[in-house]
Amino acid sequence: MWQANCRRMHNLSDWISGTVMGGCVGRSRMDGQGSARSSTRSKKRGGRNEPLKKERPKWKSEYPMTEGQLRSKRDEFWDTAPAFDGRKEIWDALRAAALAAECNDLELAQAIVDGACITLPHGSLTESYDELGNRYQLPAYTLAPPVNLISETSSESQVSDSTQKQAQPPPCRQEFQLRVRLSTGKDVRLTASMADSIAELKKQLEEQEEIGVTRQRWFFSGKLLTDKTRLQDAKIQQDFVVQVIVNMNFPAIVN
Repeated sequence: MWQANCRRMHNLSDWISGTVMGGCVGRSRMDGQGSARSSTRSKKRGGRNEPLKKERPKWKSEYPMTEGQLRSKRDEFWDTAPAFDGRKEIWDALRAAALAAECNDLELAQAIVDGACITLPHGSLTESYDELGNRYQLPAYTLAPPVNLISETSSESQVSDSTQKQAQPPPCRQEFQLRVRLSTGKDVRLTASMADSIAELKKQLEEQEEIGVTRQRWFFSGKLLTDKTRLQDAKIQQDFVVQVIVNMNFPAIVN
């Protein structure tokens, strides 16, 4: 898993070098007035920028997590984060820096951060700001694996058995609160079970939030969920977050 991350990191860093970094270097050649404005923005967000520290956050998952589940959880975050706040090029730079730091290439991570004009008030990627003052927060799972990570090679048979059990319909409906994050920034809780389809959950969201079914697009791990997909098919568990993009454009009325 980590070798694959390193290869992805180098591909991302090459792209960052030609886009985000190039734009920042051009902006750094501003006149004195532009520098003063940049300084003012720094003061608004604390006026402190520390170098990236080697220490990575230590955290424990609520349940033993496999490498594949961690990848899916990370991909879900990186694919959906730019849709809610901040600038996409900064999110891309943070993603490349996070991968570089995880591969122990702190020098490259620092270069990416500096090239994108990202400020680290505490020397950590968990909280950062761009040159416009936008705040970016990264969860711990994007920066380091959990202490209770399960190796996929050692638990292949256990994961296979668990997948087969999930594919079987449950003997009774076991309900739980599904967390749904709307593109408007609001989090909603829906009563769901593993046997529920996306179409059924769309109707529940319509009744609860008055959002038409045709205006909803459901995503998980960066993939669009069809109406016939069931939660157990997509392996959506209770503590996972499902993203819902709400179409704010209403259809035109034709006379």
